[in-house]
Amino acid sequence: MHRLPILSLLAVFLCGCTTVPVTNRRQLTLIPASQMHSLSFQQYDEVLGNVKLSTDTKQVEQIRRVGKHVAQAAESFVAENGMDMKFDWTFNLIEDDSQANAWAMPGGRVAFYTGILPYCQGETGIAVVMGHEVAHALAKHSNERMSGALLTQLGHAALTEAIKSEPERTRQIFMTATGVGVQLGYVLPFSRLQESEADRIGLILMAKAGYDPRAASGFWQRMATSGKQQPPELLSTHPADNRRIRDIEHHLPEALSYYNWRGAN
Repeated sequence: MHRLPILSLLAVFLCGCTTVPVTNRRQLTLIPASQMHSLSFQQYDEVLGNVKLSTDTKQVEQIRRVGKHVAQAAESFVAENGMDMKFDWTFNLIEDDSQANAWAMPGGRVAFYTGILPYCQGETGIAVVMGHEVAHALAKHSNERMSGALLTQLGHAALTEAIKSEPERTRQIFMTATGVGVQLGYVLPFSRLQESEADRIGLILMAKAGYDPRAASGFWQRMATSGKQQPPELLSTHPADNRRIRDIEHHLPEALSYYNWRGAN
């Protein structure tokens, strides 16, 4: 009786499966790239419309120069591996010294905050961050997160239907416990996995762009000593600092095989 919907759902999953470059992990990406790009370009413009962009010509040029090199490396990697991906790269620097952060959206929209530049200590450090953020776009992590959210919504609806005859108090306890379990057992570990993938792929991208990937360890050590208290790894969306640095050093030989020094810094 329920065979057709199950088969249809299975077909959607199979059609939506792609492979993360470098790690070769299978991932679920249900949302068309054209839709992801349209949404991200719109959101990017909205964000930039509500912040102050840096007027420091030297810093802006640094961001865009490194961005150009890393983007070229990413597109070279895409072509070499027969991947069907399109990008429309844009790089901007937001004036906010309180934010030591950067992010990238699907399709190639990237933003840095001025607060992260002291930790970068020059173009090679910027390339560490740029490689990491571009890697998120290359690995389709946003699409994967949105696809996972869609599945979670479907699961929530199915669970609600399954326990609708239970007493209200029982339903509340069950839904709360399930929500916590999903957060700790899936959402947070999955986010940490994506961050680790972006670290590894980012090392390769910065190396292909001509920046020494060995600078990554120093950058993350500086970030680790920034004075901000980090939650336990179990409750964090990012790997613990010591684990992150250890994993980066483990992947350095792989990245160095791509390194073609350009005298970037």
